[in-house]
Amino acid sequence: MVMSHPKQRRETTVDRRWRRHRASKAVTATGENGSTRGVKWEGGAPITTPPRSLAELFLGFLSVGARSFGGVLPAAHYVMVERRHWLTPEDFTETIGLCQALPGPNVGNAAIVLGKRWFGLSGALVAFLGLFALPYLWVLALALVYTHWATRPLVSAVVTGVGASAAGLLVATAVKLGRPIARKPAAVALMAGCFVAVAIGRVPLPIVMPIALSVGIALSRGRLL
Repeated sequence: MVMSHPKQRRETTVDRRWRRHRASKAVTATGENGSTRGVKWEGGAPITTPPRSLAELFLGFLSVGARSFGGVLPAAHYVMVERRHWLTPEDFTETIGLCQALPGPNVGNAAIVLGKRWFGLSGALVAFLGLFALPYLWVLALALVYTHWATRPLVSAVVTGVGASAAGLLVATAVKLGRPIARKPAAVALMAGCFVAVAIGRVPLPIVMPIALSVGIALSRGRLL
């Protein structure tokens, strides 16, 4: 006797709407591995949606530059990981770590690396221009204003307050960057060693970076990172 298999039901419009609705309800919360808030999680894995066009890439990095008062790194993490979900926290940490070892601003290097990854050379150029377009104009405008008002006590107080807030944002972002690798003792030891060498020992960064890179590569080959 031949068993007949039931025909597969065709997906209806209602089914498609329900599937899209479930996808849009992906949980936005802190993951089980302690990752940053704002990351979308579904099925125990973070969801990433890279930019779909050069225009979206440009606007994304333009928003990073527009928020980068007191430092670009906190704004970059918020836009690329928490808001637009272009990268997972782990991928963002690895990209920034790579770009930190290269000459030039780390987020500027990251814009070139990520733009090249998603759209080739044109993406690298578009991401770089989007990141620096607004800060370039604002620095020119603020420089003109500052030359006329620099001696006023109010301006000095504002600059001091901005510096303090920038330091707080940088510390908060450093904590976010460290969370994806905080469960790896070798990574924690390497971070602590770099901090002690640079912040306490005052060892020049050009000396610390090659040593840290060599140790990191060795630990990675030993599957400790």
